[in-house]
Amino acid sequence: MSEAFAAVDLGASSGRVVVGRFGDGGFDLDVVHRFPNEPVRVGGTLHWDILSLHRGMLDGLRAAGPVSSIGIDSWAVDYGLIDASGALLGNPVHYRDSRTDGIAARVGDLYPVNGLQTLPFNTVYQLVAASRTPQYQVARHLLLIPDLLAYWLTGEIGAEYTNASTTGLLDVRTRDWSSELVADLGLRAELLPPVRHPGERIGLYDGTPVVAVGSHDTASAIVGVPASGGDFAYISCGTWSLVGLELDQPVLSDASRQANFTNEGGVDGTIRYLRNVMGLWPLQECLREWGSPDLPSLLSAAASEPGLAHVVDLDDPVFLPPGDMDGRLRKMAGLPAGAGPAVVTRCVLDSLALAQRRAVRQAQELAGREVSVVHLVGGGALNELLCQLTADACGLTVLAGPVEATALGNLLVQARAAGVVEGGLDALRSLVRHTQRIVRYEPRGDDGPWQAAAARAGR
Repeated sequence: MSEAFAAVDLGASSGRVVVGRFGDGGFDLDVVHRFPNEPVRVGGTLHWDILSLHRGMLDGLRAAGPVSSIGIDSWAVDYGLIDASGALLGNPVHYRDSRTDGIAARVGDLYPVNGLQTLPFNTVYQLVAASRTPQYQVARHLLLIPDLLAYWLTGEIGAEYTNASTTGLLDVRTRDWSSELVADLGLRAELLPPVRHPGERIGLYDGTPVVAVGSHDTASAIVGVPASGGDFAYISCGTWSLVGLELDQPVLSDASRQANFTNEGGVDGTIRYLRNVMGLWPLQECLREWGSPDLPSLLSAAASEPGLAHVVDLDDPVFLPPGDMDGRLRKMAGLPAGAGPAVVTRCVLDSLALAQRRAVRQAQELAGREVSVVHLVGGGALNELLCQLTADACGLTVLAGPVEATALGNLLVQARAAGVVEGGLDALRSLVRHTQRIVRYEPRGDDGPWQAAAARAGR
């Protein structure tokens, strides 16, 4: 007899509710509801439409039918402020909004405490930007996006550990809020709720338990990596590419700080030692600007273009905001007049493979660990050209899939909390490995062209 669980999985451009049914030593997935995630600009500020996401979640949970529990994951860093009555004080601000420009440089080095990659949109910088607003002054609680949605389902306040670890306010060693850092920044410690961990029960929604999972979507995705043993690198590839290793302890060396690697919390007390790479966001923006052409045809045309002819540093902040992505890519890459979308697409994918190559190699060097394989999970696993280019660039076997790694990780943590599956991460990953489709890509050719391209891109 099977047992069902519901995963609410929110990405930067869409959300879905996925039901996982476990039984007879395996499981199957059913995406029961999809809904858009469309940010809204109001008065010059870019916001998430959180009420639309809440409605999509509820519609999906109704479509899911009876389940044993519910788990919620989303992107990191963004939050809502709650007042004393429990009301939300305005729509959460989008991490791509410009309000944090220049703040990281003013705040200074926080790496010895939080171990995080300096990114302009980290929660700590958002809070510094917001600290003089009326909403901040009257707020009672700060809730990250999955915790806010869980609060609306259950009425319970808390901060799930893996997502809290991305805020910049958590001490990477104690794995709890850093009161000293919060005080030094002049922020309000009372806004930060108690930390909870994956597998803990949050509360009830209409009689159904809501369970904490790896609520940062990357934390859930890494649970869903079908690795055997520990000598692997991972790439969770979608709008962003999260590239790194799974470790037992953080790496806080000066070399790690200078390389801008981050130490984020993972499920079962692990450390996600990784670097945020710009991912497929530039291509997604171009596709929108081009009127959503047929992607398989475009990728086929891009595969026929000369490789490594035009590369850019995708980590350049110029590519972070939305709007005129095609124009920015053409300018930065020096593309010839009349170059079509296939040329731009090949430029993005070659550049992304280069960025992933650099992150995989640096992670091994900084952590003192060698890997024999790269697991590429998430939506990028469907992009055959990117997967092959990543294998070529890294000089390593790439195992692509599962696409639904985030939902799988979410569901596996719930199922383990319910006693339906047992064991640590190795056992959970074995289940993924034996039930999901994985595609193998072997590297082609020598490393010389990639070395030369990396030099041209300043990588």
